Amino acid sequence: MSPAVRLPAAERRQSLLETALPIFAAGSYHSVTTAEIARAAGVSEPVLYRHFPSKRALYLACFDEAWLGLRESWESAVAEADDPALWIRAMRGAVLSIKDDVVLPSTLWIQALAEAGDDDVIRDHLRAHMTAVHAFVRDVIARAQAAGGIARERDPAAEAWIFLAGGLLLTVADRLGVLLGEGELAGIAASRLLRLAGRA
Repeated sequence: MSPAVRLPAAERRQSLLETALPIFAAGSYHSVTTAEIARAAGVSEPVLYRHFPSKRALYLACFDEAWLGLRESWESAVAEADDPALWIRAMRGAVLSIKDDVVLPSTLWIQALAEAGDDDVIRDHLRAHMTAVHAFVRDVIARAQAAGGIARERDPAAEAWIFLAGGLLLTVADRLGVLLGEGELAGIAASRLLRLAGRA
């Protein structure tokens, strides 16, 4: 291995996260090794452990990194959609536009479900992570509702869980290949949007 370029601590930590995230997403928590991640990042394992005290700490930090990227995409999508009735559609569009280039939180959620049964720390982090994403979506729906873009009778908390369930379905469909076609996924989304608007 060639000597690693010396980076400031924050940049090195970010570089390790960006390296580890797709590796964990392609494998699993148990199958991926810190040696593999360090090698891909061009550093030694001791360097990796200076930034993350354990493989689990790095794995959980990857959840937060994936959510940060998705949240930024969602915030931009909502900000660019003037009509509150289009905010949820814009968020769905943001997911579809980035899903082939980044690791989405839902990819890690599905993978981590198997790990969560045996690891209380991963289970607690997964629960808190999903709760935080749900709270963000619920807030967007409530704000859209207050602005008249979503029907008043819709329950923002319930609709946010349905939205996240759609994201999980999209991830499962991507993993399995031909489970659902783009037309079917679009039809499901269109049906949900009509319901949110109170027209179904």
